[in-house]
Amino acid sequence: MIETLEGCDPAALGRFDAVIDVRSPTEFAEDHIPGAINLPVLEDGERAKVGTIYVQEARLKARRVGAALVARNIARHLEGALSEKSGAFMPLIYCWRGGQRSAAMASVLSQVGWRVAVLDGGYKTYRRWVTAALYGEEPPFRAVLLDGNTGSAKTDILGRARDLGVQVLDLEGLAQHRGSLFGALPGQPQPSQKTFESRLALALATIDPAEPVLLEAESSKIGDLMIPPAVWKAMLAAPRVELAATREARAKYLVEAYGDAARDPSTLEAILTRLPHRLGRKSLEAWRDLAAANNFEGLALALIEAHYDPAYERARRRDPRSALGTVTMAGLAPAQRDAAAGAVAVLIRGISGSAWPSGAEPIGDASVEIHG
Repeated sequence: MIETLEGCDPAALGRFDAVIDVRSPTEFAEDHIPGAINLPVLEDGERAKVGTIYVQEARLKARRVGAALVARNIARHLEGALSEKSGAFMPLIYCWRGGQRSAAMASVLSQVGWRVAVLDGGYKTYRRWVTAALYGEEPPFRAVLLDGNTGSAKTDILGRARDLGVQVLDLEGLAQHRGSLFGALPGQPQPSQKTFESRLALALATIDPAEPVLLEAESSKIGDLMIPPAVWKAMLAAPRVELAATREARAKYLVEAYGDAARDPSTLEAILTRLPHRLGRKSLEAWRDLAAANNFEGLALALIEAHYDPAYERARRRDPRSALGTVTMAGLAPAQRDAAAGAVAVLIRGISGSAWPSGAEPIGDASVEIHG
């Protein structure tokens, strides 16, 4: 018997041993249910071939050719990826709209003796679930933003706060980008917009709505990817926790965090040429000289002073969001980032129901200043 699964609740998906996407590799690459494996019943070229026969020749011939290809591909999967599955194996299968491709795979796998389910409506059902989660009118959670000038280790401290039990949503991690001109990850292209949204919707499904969620302050785009409306709306209404450190400490940290980009001459040159023209040709040449001399800390400090800090200050003056407090760091060594994460946790606990700390409380090598 083949079960039909309606809806894409993560808890329902989690009861299956595998989620099998039987669409073509190109369809799978654009987007798929996170964690799904791709066992196509028709490869890209095969799918195009069957479609051409259907349009230019005859429906019956297309179905016969397609059935033969599907049978061969399913046999290949049974002899390969599925060859070691036990009798207790429970897969969920889906295709584009829950039609012939998933039905063919489900029929064969159920005849083997496995308990098989098919996602009703296929990928389109799943995509509607993602869209509802991210494009609805109401924000799906209560956000707090972790803010701070460039080089204040926001992403690192976000992760350390998560380790302390703070509920965190790492948008840059989901987008595979560090969110600045230097943000591209070497050898890791960004996912498609749909894949980013899939990852984000699944992350939101695990969030406790009763507790605040800490996110890094971002623009509406992370690299080439747009933050979906519901999440962006939550961020626009969110109060901020500000991180503060000296320019020198931030420059040193930037070299540590972005050393891969700084030490690649072609990457660094491409980044420098994308800086605003208003900074001037003389400044650009001076920065190129610093790079050529491998003085990356000096380059980082110059960019902070001339570009990044002024840009942040302009944005902050236009930002109506309140600040919960400022976490001031004496430096940005790992132990000091740990202390800052602890200080951020103090502020988050303050809005999640625990008593607010009073005044400025020292926490290791960081201090919390309460605003408001």
